[in-house]
Amino acid sequence: MGLLILLGVFAVCVVIGVPVAFALALATIPTFLFTDYMPMTVAVQRMYGATQSFPLLAVPFFILAGNLMNTSGITERLLRFARLLTGWMIGGLAQVSIVLSALMGGISGAAVAAAAMEARILGPAMVAKGYSKGFAASVIAFSSVITSTIPPSIGLILFGFIAEVSIGRLLLGGVVPGLLMAATLMTVTSFIAKRHGYKPELPRPPTFGELAASFRECFWALIFPVFLLIGFRFGFFTATEAGAVVVVYALLVGLVIYREMTWKLFVQALNHSVVDIGMVMTIIIMAAVLGHAVTIEQAPAAITSFLTEFAGHRYLTLLIVLLILFCAGMVMEATVNVLLLTPLLLPALVAQGFDPVHVGVVMVILITSGGNTPPVGVIMYTVCGIMKCSFAEFVRWSWPFIVAMAVLIATLALVPETVLFLPNMLM
Repeated sequence: MGLLILLGVFAVCVVIGVPVAFALALATIPTFLFTDYMPMTVAVQRMYGATQSFPLLAVPFFILAGNLMNTSGITERLLRFARLLTGWMIGGLAQVSIVLSALMGGISGAAVAAAAMEARILGPAMVAKGYSKGFAASVIAFSSVITSTIPPSIGLILFGFIAEVSIGRLLLGGVVPGLLMAATLMTVTSFIAKRHGYKPELPRPPTFGELAASFRECFWALIFPVFLLIGFRFGFFTATEAGAVVVVYALLVGLVIYREMTWKLFVQALNHSVVDIGMVMTIIIMAAVLGHAVTIEQAPAAITSFLTEFAGHRYLTLLIVLLILFCAGMVMEATVNVLLLTPLLLPALVAQGFDPVHVGVVMVILITSGGNTPPVGVIMYTVCGIMKCSFAEFVRWSWPFIVAMAVLIATLALVPETVLFLPNMLM
């Protein structure tokens, strides 16, 4: 009964628009008021304890590094490179958006941030070229999921922190799925663009010299993911230490190589980082309290017991978990889902023999994709709000991308080697 009240309060808060962090806090109030086993002192201890984690330091470090790179001229160079790579294809600007998301994955690690940036930069340009608002918004929204898959992925870092799984292996596991996702979305975009007559952005493919010149311009951004992978492979740093190294790297690129990082831009990056880190950490702190309350109410044991009924049917268990994750992704933000659902669902899958790295990557992709579906799609709301696109039009144009993502996620879930290939080979 206590669990139903807790979840009911949380659901009501989300539906009426209470910020997620406060909804998490309000949902635990009945547990404080009507039980003796969770006094306020325990809640405060949980809030404090959630911040005392060395692996969790990777989150603020990577957020700061991403903001520093965005203010150092790297994003503009990546956009020019992406335009040269794919602007000559059918639906050129839409293809540029997908490739830019893949390139931004090595910098940002946050889908909503990448979607907002591309909606402001590429959204108006696509509409001006005659693209439907719904199509342009759908491409930007779904391609942003690539950003949260390719390292450094904030979602994968949080999953590793909660599940006590190697963050290095998780980040490596996101590389191949991220590239497959880019290829899948580019294929769907080509079919839609050809059907509606959307023309290429550039009149011809670039010459080798043009590509080489653009590659040299953004070399220091493109080498960043490779730098991370080499560091993880040879043990130069852990994921947390990599965050600190990358902050220094971003400063050196902005100050010494591109020389575009001014004091004003540095302060701007710090301000954006404080807001982003504050938002993420507040959610983490409140989720820790709610997670403890859910554990006290025996929710993990109940879910594990329910899933145990399907023992011997590994993939049926996996299907049920994926359906739960998809439904949760439709109503809650990805970060909250990772923090709340990982301890509830992961043990049952591990007990059935699934690798936690494989589960983590598929889980993060699925719940991030849920940000593009009604009723509470955070990415969908962000892109539609910026581009002034109606939700009905977004939904009408998004179904081919939803089908493509469903097929891709099913493939990743059923063929673990697509996720585990790089981690097993390099670590």
